Amino acid sequence: MTELFDYRDGDVSCHGRIALPAGQNKAPAIAVFADLSGVSEQTIGRAERLASELGYIGLAADMYGHGRSVQSIEEGVPLVQSWLAEPERIVCRAGAALDALARHPRCDGRLAAIGFCFGGAVTLELARANYPGYLAGVSFHGNLATVRPGQARIGASLLVCHGAEDPFVGKAELVAFLDEMAICQADCQTIAYTGAAHSFTSPAVDALGMTGAFYHGRTDDRSWQAMGRHLREAFGN
Repeated sequence: MTELFDYRDGDVSCHGRIALPAGQNKAPAIAVFADLSGVSEQTIGRAERLASELGYIGLAADMYGHGRSVQSIEEGVPLVQSWLAEPERIVCRAGAALDALARHPRCDGRLAAIGFCFGGAVTLELARANYPGYLAGVSFHGNLATVRPGQARIGASLLVCHGAEDPFVGKAELVAFLDEMAICQADCQTIAYTGAAHSFTSPAVDALGMTGAFYHGRTDDRSWQAMGRHLREAFGN
């Protein structure tokens, strides 16, 4: 179960959905950043799983603001491209979600983020910016390129789960990203899953009939398990 969770990025009102683990103990908090669709059933479901399966606070975060959702690829692609062109804007909006989680009475102060497609890029931009308190990020089939490559050492621990047959995030982009992570001395584990392409965690993508984007159950399961290990290590438990 989730409940509405409102917070602000300056004068922009954001409307997320938060899931709390059972009991009253404090726990780490994880922001979940969506693909181009905005706050969706997938991100809400993942926030719920973070709470019920792993005992973390999960927030399906609102990147677009005002609870906006996207209804089509044609609407979403230019919107995401506009965001990717402004990393500072991404960090500011995503950071507002982390700050709101840090203020939650159930949060123990440990913060991380996971993201899907565009949301994966969000987790990486937070790391490049060394956002205060950000301990770990996990990208699932996320955009790896950036208009502002990192130069300083990255403090957050990163896991990148990549579909080896993803035509939208190709080999050149992957190699450039790995070179960037080496320059930044990042603790970054990158897994390329053969058989998987773009959007491998999303069963709904199959209905779109997009070449190079399809659900891959085995990789969905394996990447989720890898995420759990990564977060436990980052949180020291």
